[in-house]
Amino acid sequence: MTASGESSPSSTERPAPLTIAEIAARASVSVSTVSKVVNGRAEVALGTREAIERIIEEHGYRRQRKPASRAATIELVFHELEPASGYAMEIISGVEQVTRRHRLSLVLSQLQGRQVADPAWFEGLLHRRPSGVIAVFSGFTAAQLEQLRKREIPVVLVDPTGEPSHEVPSVGAGNWSGGLTATRHLLELGHRRIAIVAGPTHLLSARARLDGYRAAMDQAGVPVDPRLVRGASFVFEDGIEHALALLALPDPPTAIFGSNDGLAMGIYQAVARTGLRVPDDVSVMGFDDLTPAQWVNPPLTTVRQPLRDMGMAGASMAVSLAMGESLPQNRLILSTELVVRGSTAAPAGR
Repeated sequence: MTASGESSPSSTERPAPLTIAEIAARASVSVSTVSKVVNGRAEVALGTREAIERIIEEHGYRRQRKPASRAATIELVFHELEPASGYAMEIISGVEQVTRRHRLSLVLSQLQGRQVADPAWFEGLLHRRPSGVIAVFSGFTAAQLEQLRKREIPVVLVDPTGEPSHEVPSVGAGNWSGGLTATRHLLELGHRRIAIVAGPTHLLSARARLDGYRAAMDQAGVPVDPRLVRGASFVFEDGIEHALALLALPDPPTAIFGSNDGLAMGIYQAVARTGLRVPDDVSVMGFDDLTPAQWVNPPLTTVRQPLRDMGMAGASMAVSLAMGESLPQNRLILSTELVVRGSTAAPAGR
């Protein structure tokens, strides 16, 4: 025992084992030379080999853990899955075409309506260690993105909720041009009292569609009545609520633009509840062109988002990054298209 009462190190205790790099430094040789010795390869000079072996015998050798290999999967993350709308299914179909071609498995996740991954779900993602992640209408915090970067798990955003950073690849649709085209269609039919039930202003797509609406009205020289601009969530019930309020105005709109098809379906319900008809009394415009748009009566005039193509593009980007390839561009915006059906017509009396 020492005077302080502590036991002195035993003379039989071995120092901590060394890594290949530490052995190479002590032997004044390259790491590759040490690697050849520990792996039993013959092409090392006898004296060098003996020097390395003496160091290993004296200190021991600690094998470094290899980084965990990534699973042969692509994780497709939605803020929520709504099978009835068709939004998710269109994107899934596009992603699956790419993953199948590359023999990768597709894993689906949802964030229970949240736009940002919660810590518990994110820890599970790190544990699953997919080859790539595609986040649809959702995303990650800066700290989460950094953790994914360190683990070499590439991330691609599809239909991003906000302005994506230049470091994060993304695929979106022409929301501004779609809003412009939709409003122009109503203006060309002769409408001037055009209302919009816009989506949440914190979402990039909703802001862009509203800006497109405003631009079309401005270009046509038609003042925008602030009472005709309504903020909402992208849900059916909000379409009903806001359309009922619009139709109760002393000078109601002759056309209402719902910023997604779900809102437009709600607008249909509100029009029916007030004893009016689409499009005889009120024209209705949507945005997305999901499958139910063709089923309502009359079929919905809307702006088609190329959701399947967006899924394919996002998956192709994720696979390329997983293979260590660089992307020709980090941000891809696909064109939207006006689909004219039976829900829009000239205003009554024209």
